[in-house]
Amino acid sequence: MPDEKTTWLTPAAHTKLQEEYQHLTTDGRRAIEARIAEARAHGDLRENSEYDTAKNDQGLMEARIRMIQHLLDTAEVREAIDSGAVEVGTVATVVDEDGDEMEFFVAPAENKVKGFILASPDSPLGAALLGSRPGDTVTYEAPGGTFSYNVTSVRIYEG
Repeated sequence: MPDEKTTWLTPAAHTKLQEEYQHLTTDGRRAIEARIAEARAHGDLRENSEYDTAKNDQGLMEARIRMIQHLLDTAEVREAIDSGAVEVGTVATVVDEDGDEMEFFVAPAENKVKGFILASPDSPLGAALLGSRPGDTVTYEAPGGTFSYNVTSVRIYEG
């Protein structure tokens, strides 16, 4: 079982992060270095907004590189388990108190997918959904109040 510092990633999300890391540490760094060099060529750095912007962008990119490296170093890469219950990597179809149906992909934020609302296991909703099965009602507290959903189906995400 992963500890609190482990991030569960699908193989596809892991590959996507590896590709982003590779891009940022090569082409991304070269592009920022070129922007900084061009801005320096414009003269006085004390009042050079292009230089300031490029240096700020460089800092943001380096922070993203460090975050991705940490995720890759601590990731547990695996496919979702088909247990019939909501697990990390599954899609839970739910109906709210107004009868509206929604689908939540339960996974850490690094597992972004199109077409579903992401419910991180660390969020109140994600934590409430984990372990639930079709027919269960889950309730959770959020800043906007208390919310309840009836779980109607659970399936493994296939992306």
